[in-house]
Amino acid sequence: MSRHKLNLLDRSAFAALSLHEKNAYLQNVVKEIQAVRGEPYVPLDKDALSRLRRFYSRRSFADLRLNSVKDDGLRQSFSSLAESIHLGEVKRVITHEAPSSPRPVSRPAPLDDDQLMFFVPAVHDAPVKDDLNLMDIAPFSLSKTVKDRVLRYELKDSIVTIEGGADVGLATAYDYDIFINMVSHLTAEVREYTIARNKGLRPNVPARIYRPSATELLKFCRRSLGGKQYLELEKSLDRLQATRVKITNLNEGKRRETESFPLIGRFRVVSRTQQDRIDQVEIEIPTWVYDGVVSPDGRPSILTLNPAYFLIARPLGKYLYRLARRTAGDGEAFYRIDDVHTRSGSSLSATKFRKTLEQLVEDCKADPLPDYDLEIRPGTNGKILYMQKRKMDAATQTALPV
Repeated sequence: MSRHKLNLLDRSAFAALSLHEKNAYLQNVVKEIQAVRGEPYVPLDKDALSRLRRFYSRRSFADLRLNSVKDDGLRQSFSSLAESIHLGEVKRVITHEAPSSPRPVSRPAPLDDDQLMFFVPAVHDAPVKDDLNLMDIAPFSLSKTVKDRVLRYELKDSIVTIEGGADVGLATAYDYDIFINMVSHLTAEVREYTIARNKGLRPNVPARIYRPSATELLKFCRRSLGGKQYLELEKSLDRLQATRVKITNLNEGKRRETESFPLIGRFRVVSRTQQDRIDQVEIEIPTWVYDGVVSPDGRPSILTLNPAYFLIARPLGKYLYRLARRTAGDGEAFYRIDDVHTRSGSSLSATKFRKTLEQLVEDCKADPLPDYDLEIRPGTNGKILYMQKRKMDAATQTALPV
């Protein structure tokens, strides 16, 4: 057995949350506990939330009122969750000690998931840079724990290096969601600018400075509004600013040009709440993003993403969706697993990566990625990952603004 430390709010910080924030926070705590145990995530109902709120505030097992819970399994589950919260840690079974079991690929949407109103137009990823689209590779770390890592991709006509800051490390897949928010905001501004100009008006050119509120960022990324999320937001901005992408173009084997650029420019916290949480931030849009989106013909070379992308719970799953969106599009694409390993920047060995990928593909049968079906197939030079756009009839499609 090993133990997983929970980073819990103290009781005073928990008490300062609103009722909605307390519920969202407890749902995230339970989700983390169940994920560590390898259990499927089961959201708490109102009664369970009420019991855990009282228990969290006073740490009294009497507040759980377990005697009134008739179902033995539910009673044991409550007791186990409360014990983990009380101790601040989860007992975790080492992987080889337990049989592998399917795990959810995506997390549930937040309780007040009204963020779809922000998708006007649809979500957009980074523009093409020097004939390289950042969706071909993972421009972020697939790990939350490795800091001082440098990702290096040797592609056919370029070498891409992604390096994080010495103190904060590389941006993670979840940090990159904020980058996507910035690109989507700028794309929406360009769309409004183009419409106004075509009407004969004289609109202002989209600004280089983006000033979102913390709540807007979290809702766009489909995250809960608990206190921990606000604390993590500033750390995410630190990592995004410190992460730089360097592209060396190759010409017939000879180095031609090297350029380095950050994922975001400078940022500053404009205001904070009385609880010292981030309220509003100011982000400078880097030149390479601005020039790639604010193009002369008004048609930036970027791709849209399904809003369900933000609910993908595994970093490798996020990368695979991006790769499929870029290369399969409305059809299909396939890669050798070794090539996927190289392009993902994963620190796992080839053998462990193959097993991890195969397990993810297996889990996608019960909990598919948005839009795309994955399959492992035999190939002439080893196994391949096959990606295909899912065919859906009109009745099952979700209407989203485009």
